[in-house]
Amino acid sequence: MAIQRFDAFQVIADPNRRHMMQLLSRKSMTINSLAENFDMSRPAVSKHIKIMCGAGFISIKDIGRERHCILKQDGFNELQHFIDFFDKFWLSKLEKLEALLNNKTKENEH
Repeated sequence: MAIQRFDAFQVIADPNRRHMMQLLSRKSMTINSLAENFDMSRPAVSKHIKIMCGAGFISIKDIGRERHCILKQDGFNELQHFIDFFDKFWLSKLEKLEALLNNKTKENEH
């Protein structure tokens, strides 16, 4: 059975995963300590962790007998590239609008 690959937007679409990432932004956590923050089964939490791991949002590091979840930047980079594209798109549109308005203002002054 193949593991389904989620894109970054599918990962952050789930409010539980977003909350997990917010918790992990403060410190790394064991899977059990992360699960304590949610009203769901440990296997359900583990499924969310696998999804976030597969999309590059977190990594799992074995420390002693415990498995720690650590936030990673990779998944966030995919989101940032998408946002950057549209930032440039809208900036270009606003610059064209500004140039058009400046030309209209100059025409009206003459």
